[in-house]
Amino acid sequence: MTTHEVWQKYSEDLRRFIISKVKNDFTTDDILQDTFIKIHTKLHTLKDITKLKPWIFTIARNSILDYFKSTNKTFEIANFESEIEITESVHTEKDCLRGILQNLPKKYRDPLFLSDIKGMKQVDVAKQLNQNLPTTKSQIQRARKLITQGFMDCCGFVLNENGNLVGEIQEKDDCKICN
Repeated sequence: MTTHEVWQKYSEDLRRFIISKVKNDFTTDDILQDTFIKIHTKLHTLKDITKLKPWIFTIARNSILDYFKSTNKTFEIANFESEIEITESVHTEKDCLRGILQNLPKKYRDPLFLSDIKGMKQVDVAKQLNQNLPTTKSQIQRARKLITQGFMDCCGFVLNENGNLVGEIQEKDDCKICN
């Protein structure tokens, strides 16, 4: 794997990880750049490609620690170690849902958002969108069906005999919506 391929696959995940620790965009960019310089110069030393992700996150973690040491900033090491595990598992159903919702046509996304996210009654949604109630109900139902179909297409979920989505989230590389 080349440095460019590592960048394409992991740069966004690393950036989120770094910014969660330093809370500053400019510092995050500097640390991310430093991390990728180290990755570029040491990538040839990685013997087992299956350990690439933990290896690059270790480099990022060490770059963050170097930053804190060089600036005399304090941080809590106990939480720092445990948060790495949480941050590394970045591909979740939420990622897929975000992609599915972004791909929904606006005429379905808006009523669904108002109804299911903001908790508005469908009659109030219809009034706010200046349309009749049956149209609003139809758009919300269609949006829900498109979300279900999105999970089936994206993540390989299936409907069980009760009509519920079942399955396991696939790796990000295999995901058609998130990748």
